[in-house]
Amino acid sequence: MREPALPLATFCGTCDCGCPQLFLDPDAPEDRRVRLTDDFGQQIQMSLDQFADLVAQAKSGALDTLTPA
Repeated sequence: MREPALPLATFCGTCDCGCPQLFLDPDAPEDRRVRLTDDFGQQIQMSLDQFADLVAQAKSGALDTLTPA
């Protein structure tokens, strides 16, 4: 029996719109363990290494231009 993906974070969370969520699926293939869903039911899957790179870029400020000051 397959274990469900573990929810790690919900983004927004202040409404009933089905906010984007971040999941870890330890039973998924290695290149698809991290899953990010949007509020429209779409999703992207990536490896832990790819997610670590995304986090590192966010921490470094490389993504700051995407958000208002």
